Amino acid sequence: MNPIHIGIIGVLILIALLFSKFPVAFCMALVGLLGFGFLVSPEAALNIIIKDFYTVFSSYDLTVVPLFVFMGQILFYTGISRKLYDAAFIWFGHFKGGLAVATIGACACFSAICGSTNATAATMASVALPEMKRLKYSDELATGTVAAGGSLGILIPPSVIFIVYGIMTEQSIGKLFMAGIFPGILLSILFILTIYIWVTLKPEIAPRVENQGFKKKIRAISGLIEVLLLFILVMGGLFMGIFTPTEAGAIGALGGVLIPLVSGQLSWKGFREALYSSTRTTCMILMIVAGATVFGHFLAVTTIPNTLSGWVVGLPLPPWGIMLVIMFFFLIGGCFMDALGMILLTIPIFYPVAIAIGYDPIWFGVVIVLVTELGVITPPVGINVYVVSGIAKDVPLEVIFKGAVPFVLALSAYLVIMLIFPQIALYLPSFVAY
Repeated sequence: MNPIHIGIIGVLILIALLFSKFPVAFCMALVGLLGFGFLVSPEAALNIIIKDFYTVFSSYDLTVVPLFVFMGQILFYTGISRKLYDAAFIWFGHFKGGLAVATIGACACFSAICGSTNATAATMASVALPEMKRLKYSDELATGTVAAGGSLGILIPPSVIFIVYGIMTEQSIGKLFMAGIFPGILLSILFILTIYIWVTLKPEIAPRVENQGFKKKIRAISGLIEVLLLFILVMGGLFMGIFTPTEAGAIGALGGVLIPLVSGQLSWKGFREALYSSTRTTCMILMIVAGATVFGHFLAVTTIPNTLSGWVVGLPLPPWGIMLVIMFFFLIGGCFMDALGMILLTIPIFYPVAIAIGYDPIWFGVVIVLVTELGVITPPVGINVYVVSGIAKDVPLEVIFKGAVPFVLALSAYLVIMLIFPQIALYLPSFVAY
């Protein structure tokens, strides 16, 4: 068997291990170790896995991961997610589908301090679903909104996916963060428009609630001023070139502690839980990155990336047609894998193709995140749908998938818009120094 055959077998074994619920990091590291050892030598394989794990865990660039993760966790354990949802409800609850609109708004805001699609979906499911159930919202609308809104967690900065993508492709993390802002805002608006159309066509699925009044709206906003200022400080510092991404993460983590400490919202228990969750999440991310690095070295010696890249580039299609093929690959993979694992596995293969056909690497990062978002809410294994199902245990899985369908259509249309108007993602990064 030639190296390509060995590589194909390795990929099939990896997929089988993933379906067996074996941790993604260990799957990629194990297959990469055995495959590299078979093609090169066992001694070389042991050397490469030691080197890769040491390089990842000692990487200064990856320091930004625990910093932004900790910022999100500390603000979560001080009750910010509840305040975000309450503020969104007070402002938008009286509109058509107001609670669903408030959920999208709260998801977008929480994404700006969290950076994880699964965490955003789980948090908002716990907060929003009981309220929508109490006010007689249909299960389809309620659960579908939370699953789709949670997907914003990997698009709106600070996004862990953007950090890892930037390190893998040697692109500016600051520019990637800025590239996610306009697409994230526009996608949130598109989701809200989807809810409005859905409720207009079927008003019985979302009963109206009364207007909360101007005074309550002002009080709701005033309770979030500190967090809004923190986000503006971190993102503004990046935009103006005052901070590097790592320094911005440090500022965010420090601010995340000081704000609830000064306001009396930070308890010792909450601080410990935030540290524990941040450590666990960071270790998971770094292990996945390390495992993917080992697997990437195995793929490199199989020559599969170069062969597949050459085949895709050689297709008798225009660049946008080739990009649709790449997006299809990501969509199918995103249905079965966690977003981070999917991107780590496929970027070494498709990134060179995108660059070869003339697409901007920053724009490509945003598009890949959008396609991955689509994957987390589509069957058969939309990760966010299963997260919501784990919290809404009384709602059948097929009902949640059905509720996600309108958002799948909206996100698909948005991908076409991004292909036609790449400046949506590229305008802000053109002003970023880092």
